[in-house]
Amino acid sequence: MSTPTSRLRNILSHLGPATPKSPVGVDHSYHIHQLSPTIFLERAAAIEPDAQAIYHVTANDKVLRRSYREFADRARGLAYYLQKHGYKRIGVLATNTPAFLESIFGIIAAGAVIVPVNYRLKPEDITYIFDFAEVDSIIVDDEYVSLLDEFKKGHPHVPFIVDLDTDATEGELCGPFDDAVLEGLKYDQVQGGHGWGGLHHAQTHEDDMIAIPFTSGTTSRPKGCVYTNRGSYLAAMANVVESGLNYDQGRCKYLWTLPMFHAMGWTFPWAVTAVRGTHYCLRKIDYSLIWKLLKEEGVTHFNAAPTVNTLLCASKEAERLPQRVRVTVAASPPTAHLFEQMTNLNLHPVHVYGLTETYGPITKGYHMPEWETLPRAEKYARMARQGHGFITSLPIRIIKPDQPDGTLIDVAKDGKELGEIVFFGNICCKGYFKDAGATKKLFAGGALHSGDLAVWRPDGSAQIQDRSKDIIISGGENISSVALEAMLVQHPDVLEAGVVAVADSHWGERPKAYLTIKEGRTLEPQDMIDWARNQSAISKFMIPREVEIVNELPKTSTGKIQKNVLREWAKTGRKS
Repeated sequence: MSTPTSRLRNILSHLGPATPKSPVGVDHSYHIHQLSPTIFLERAAAIEPDAQAIYHVTANDKVLRRSYREFADRARGLAYYLQKHGYKRIGVLATNTPAFLESIFGIIAAGAVIVPVNYRLKPEDITYIFDFAEVDSIIVDDEYVSLLDEFKKGHPHVPFIVDLDTDATEGELCGPFDDAVLEGLKYDQVQGGHGWGGLHHAQTHEDDMIAIPFTSGTTSRPKGCVYTNRGSYLAAMANVVESGLNYDQGRCKYLWTLPMFHAMGWTFPWAVTAVRGTHYCLRKIDYSLIWKLLKEEGVTHFNAAPTVNTLLCASKEAERLPQRVRVTVAASPPTAHLFEQMTNLNLHPVHVYGLTETYGPITKGYHMPEWETLPRAEKYARMARQGHGFITSLPIRIIKPDQPDGTLIDVAKDGKELGEIVFFGNICCKGYFKDAGATKKLFAGGALHSGDLAVWRPDGSAQIQDRSKDIIISGGENISSVALEAMLVQHPDVLEAGVVAVADSHWGERPKAYLTIKEGRTLEPQDMIDWARNQSAISKFMIPREVEIVNELPKTSTGKIQKNVLREWAKTGRKS
């Protein structure tokens, strides 16, 4: 008698072509392997074990240098420690230290998931993220242990693995993190010394979740983005290409100005390791130290938001460097003026754009040779565009807003019609962790929605005009706060500008500008308004009728100006 399964198979054989049978003993998967970014460290240590992998000034003010052999051994030791204790969801609360870098590889090699958190958040937000992500252990820098007091009350059994960030790996100056690394290495030896072969990354599935970085959550609860092995691998490979990390001679020297917690450092922990570059770790943004490292260590690459680059260019230590440095710029739309300032210092912008939901960068403003014949202002204006989709992504689209849910209609490629940038392909996150509703909204119509409004240039490149909520509608005219900010910073005394809408009884809305001034300069609000009206290229309907000079603009941890805070300032008059 035939079974239900065999009867179903017989029926299916009449409905379509039969699946070819593989000859006995032939494996048809030999031509592929499951992609995982953790393999980059094992590979780097095998090829160039003595190459310098890490440079760091520790919390006890010592210069620490580690080779790729040491880097790999420590990550492997951490992986075995986590495997031994059965930890599967590990939070990380740390600045840009070697321990954080080692954790990114060790946690995933153990088959666990990393949950990086912004140490600049309030304790209640940190508690929310670690609680929501269901972490079962936390790797924490000693400086930030107190931020976990509230979390500890509700989760007394979740262990903290504290890193003291010293130059010692054994003895009284080392800490629990170093002890965990040594315990893991000893555990591997007791189990037979399997090394990397005994870890999960060799048997992983490329669509498995490996990380849950959270969005900034400036106006609502932060959301956890699900990163996979495959997406992380392909995003890292794209960054190798798009940021020019690989060299035919020598290796890149990458300075960690970008927080590693932000979108997994835009996948650069993996990208720099893939090309056996040196990671210059920084506990904090220190412009004097950054210039020192640029000059003395010959740093070749770093990533930074426009605000960091603005302050770097304005630093008293700023001077043109002898070597060309590639600076990958993202987080908020940069100005053409900033790109000109950077280039004059031999800091050459690689302009990218993306979201936490896209593993960080997903587009690049590709520099075209013919731009070198353009007037300077036009050249730098084109460099400031967000450009085209990455090499491992699919082409971006810009779609008409206010369409029925799931309807995707492209705007004209005329550089005028405003639409929303949407993404497709390999380096879109898998979705939001434990939030099916938000995931469905994110991928409405089969595209990942950015919420950013842009025009589509005839050459197919995108140029952001604003976030949809930041467009100022004044007397029926759409005013881009981004475009107005870019014009205001051209005043010789202005350092930074933030523009928001305020209510106007006649025009509905009008722009208000908040400005910071360069060190040693002075500027009166009315003088700025007069300059905008009489000496700038700002259209009359865009000129702010109200300007306020402030000591500092409110920013997120990644350098974006917090427009929601500026709107509250404008509404209440408070600066707190």
